[in-house]
Amino acid sequence: RRPQRDLLHPAVELVVDPVLRVDVSRRQVVGESGRSYAYRYLVLAAGARVAPERTPGLAEAGEQFYTEEGALRLYRRLEEFKAGTVVVSVIGVPHMCPVAPLEMAFLLDAFFRERGRREKVDLVYTYPINRVHSNPDIAQWAAPERAARDIRTETFFNVERIDPERQLIETMEGTTLRFDLLIGIPEHTAPPFLEASGLTVGGWVPTDRHTLQVKGHDEIYALGDVTDLPVSKAGSVAHYQASIVAANLAARIRGLPATARYGGKTFCFIETGADEATYVEFDYDRPPRPVRASRWIHWAKLAYNQAYWMTARGIV
Repeated sequence: RRPQRDLLHPAVELVVDPVLRVDVSRRQVVGESGRSYAYRYLVLAAGARVAPERTPGLAEAGEQFYTEEGALRLYRRLEEFKAGTVVVSVIGVPHMCPVAPLEMAFLLDAFFRERGRREKVDLVYTYPINRVHSNPDIAQWAAPERAARDIRTETFFNVERIDPERQLIETMEGTTLRFDLLIGIPEHTAPPFLEASGLTVGGWVPTDRHTLQVKGHDEIYALGDVTDLPVSKAGSVAHYQASIVAANLAARIRGLPATARYGGKTFCFIETGADEATYVEFDYDRPPRPVRASRWIHWAKLAYNQAYWMTARGIV
């Protein structure tokens, strides 16, 4: 954690006021305080939200790691878990950090092995389509990794509801799966104020894949998880997109052509357990190619966890 104000340049005014709506006709942002903020240009970077309530029974019976509260609660459950079936079930797609569910399965294997409990734990991973990840290259890489760790997989597994009392997952395909601990990847959604403002289509903000302008609104840009772009909802994406938006806004304010273009650049570390990790780097034209996992990459990931704060301040 860091105080937001410490991450910002002194010339930036930070106002904490949850947004109720964007009045695009008047070019104003309306906050819960009742105050309105006029804009010439607007950047939407509000992120995504988890919505476990959209899957009946999930909020009552499942754990998740996409919020601080959820991650802490899950850790406590894992520390106390001695034996039984642990299910990592991808329910909502798209979701934040597309490789995180795979990472969770790998890390759970290492977690229980380190504590001498792995033989008493059945690890199951489920995914809605006929492979374990939406990207076929990552799915192909993950197949032998899962097999080596004895992680059971269920594909074409679309969760319809969870029965908290029977600890049972019921799918749209008519199958069921029992669990002792369910780690669900819930549906995600853009913040409600964006829909209330008429700025979403299909739950996300329609965004030009290169200019990052919101379609139909030349004065509004979007970046990060709120967009409908065919890229990962990941921190690296928001980072690369931010520099494009900044460059184009600076050009427009100076009366110059806005020529910066986002090419879909994405970078993701993938923890594979046992203090090893790999990574993928890709864009609109180049598919991801995971490299061989190593301890060096794992330690690079841990180092970046500290360096991130410099990235957030625009230093690196």
